[in-house]
Amino acid sequence: MRAFVFPGQGAQTIGMGKALADAYPAAKAVFDEVDEALGEKLSAVIWEGEIEALTLTANAQPALMATSLAALRALEAEGVQVTDASFVAGHSLGEYSALAAAGSLSVADAARLLRIRGDAMQKAVPVGVGAMAALLGLDFETAQAVAEEAAQGEVCQAANDNDPSQVVVSGHKAAVERACEIAKAKGAKRALLLPVSAPFHCALMQPAAEAMAEALNDVEIKTPAVPLVANVLAQSVENPAVIRSLLVDQVTGSVRWRESVGYMAAQGVTEMWEIGAGKALSGMVKRIDRSVACKAVGTPDDVAAVKAG
Repeated sequence: MRAFVFPGQGAQTIGMGKALADAYPAAKAVFDEVDEALGEKLSAVIWEGEIEALTLTANAQPALMATSLAALRALEAEGVQVTDASFVAGHSLGEYSALAAAGSLSVADAARLLRIRGDAMQKAVPVGVGAMAALLGLDFETAQAVAEEAAQGEVCQAANDNDPSQVVVSGHKAAVERACEIAKAKGAKRALLLPVSAPFHCALMQPAAEAMAEALNDVEIKTPAVPLVANVLAQSVENPAVIRSLLVDQVTGSVRWRESVGYMAAQGVTEMWEIGAGKALSGMVKRIDRSVACKAVGTPDDVAAVKAG
């Protein structure tokens, strides 16, 4: 069994998806559709802009979705269908890519929603008030205890359960800095602040969750062609009303990636294709379950390699 998984923020690079767009008209059409949906040439930022502009949350989120869907369209042009997968899943914003891949959201709606999501997440907390940090070498339960101890009346939560050795905490900057010190005292190999512009996936994102609830009200969500393994549940869902609700919960909720991969493996998934930019998820999957084979599909060469088997 196979799953298609879609990367989240941090995977962006200048030029991503350009070779796909040059090689496959269907891939180029995705970038054109996203540009039209946003009313601007995001493709120009992706392919020839400055990395600082692409890294802005409001740009990075739709840009990564566009690159993932371009890679999927290239696969489709070579005869690989999304229904060849038993599940789709995405890391944070990648959940929107997964839903667009499975036909639950249109590409245009996914782009507009991710622009709103990126803007809302950026505006939810003034710059400098919040932070995120990666705790390396602690299991999730220990990292959760570290976050609770560090909170001291502020917000500090386990935001991303990425793999058995990496948990990201998010919240008020001082609390996150305390968490780094506590984590080191509890035996973490490393605890480092991340170069992010806002504290994602914690209670401080509540204003962004409310903005997404409003935005999602106006969007059609269809039953996905392939079940979605949702971030906040770490199990599969297909009901459009449930998906709508979970996309709101996801803004303040934890990304349960380690459990999501474990769930898919337990259902019989033996290979995961990372569709889009980078190879971050492939690395996580290997650390979660070495028996699951990983393939990154983000370039024409990658498409040719998976087509060749």
